[in-house]
Amino acid sequence: MASTSTASMAGTESFGPGRVAVIGASGYGGLQTLRLLQQHPHFCVSFLGGERSAGQRWSSVCSFFPLPDDPLVESADPDRIAATSDFAVLSLPNGLASQLAPELLQRGVRVVDLSADFRYRSLEKWSQVYAQEAAKLNRQDEDLCSSAVYGLPEWNGPAIAEAKLVAAPGCFPTASLLPLLPFLKQGLIETSGIIIDAKTGTSGGGRVPKEAMLLAEASESIAPYGVIGHRHTSEIEQMAQDVAGQDIRLQFTPHLVPMVRGLLSTVYARLRDPGLTAEDCTTVLEAVYRHHPCVSVLPVGTYPATKWAKHANKALLSLQVDIRTGQLVLMSAIDNLIKGQAGQGVQCLNLMVGLPGETGLPLQSFYP
Repeated sequence: MASTSTASMAGTESFGPGRVAVIGASGYGGLQTLRLLQQHPHFCVSFLGGERSAGQRWSSVCSFFPLPDDPLVESADPDRIAATSDFAVLSLPNGLASQLAPELLQRGVRVVDLSADFRYRSLEKWSQVYAQEAAKLNRQDEDLCSSAVYGLPEWNGPAIAEAKLVAAPGCFPTASLLPLLPFLKQGLIETSGIIIDAKTGTSGGGRVPKEAMLLAEASESIAPYGVIGHRHTSEIEQMAQDVAGQDIRLQFTPHLVPMVRGLLSTVYARLRDPGLTAEDCTTVLEAVYRHHPCVSVLPVGTYPATKWAKHANKALLSLQVDIRTGQLVLMSAIDNLIKGQAGQGVQCLNLMVGLPGETGLPLQSFYP
């Protein structure tokens, strides 16, 4: 039994695993989270939070997505959230979650943060990478940064299950790390010279209007951005270093492409053994992800398309080997708003209550 009605579900003692507050409910991440929870058999939405829309009925904020009983959007008051909810999904701009999460944790609410506020174990590192946000804040939560669990379920599942605070990865790191990590873990590739070329749709920029995301700007055009020092570079390196057990510096270049949703990441690395074939390397991916339904490994010669992952909490992986140079080419396609954001957040929620990660999540795209 599940419901998305805030009014009817708040305080219901007989409900199963948990009541979930969605903060930042009207943004793209929040909307996708609500859609997934509305279909979920073991969670209900118990609180809708949003500062700009606080005090309004949901129908006046997002009339295109009706919710039962037309709940009220409220300001993110920690006491109110704790009184109604067991979990909170924070879909907020970078910097804001760090102000709310400590208050919720003190009140016993377990948190999944979709922003970058707790993705780095070092607060100093976060402050360097997110200097603009850090300049406006006086963060003193080094302990939370060090204790937060990086929410990549296929690699940190047991830790996520026990976590009080989960930092869901960014969409670019998710798509790039999933094909890369198995080869770093087994020492099959050189740790230097790794290059990631990734492309995403405009929804990755969020719902707040931005000039570069305007139709007249983004349509019929492909453009790189953040070519050196993009924020996600160090996030990818941190997880890659954890798995490889050594320092890694890689090149990551994102591109904006004229589509709404979807992300394709192509990773280039050099094999230590140039005799390995594409079939050998595909077997590596299959072995690592054989028990992970949210990842599919495609046959050799079949390369993923973003449309194949649209609306699904699924990463589609493929690879090829250039036998002339020993170069390994890894490819990954995800829906940036689902497996790259909201779906991964719900996948973490599932693990936090002891459910299989894929519970209640769409694993097939709506292709075409």
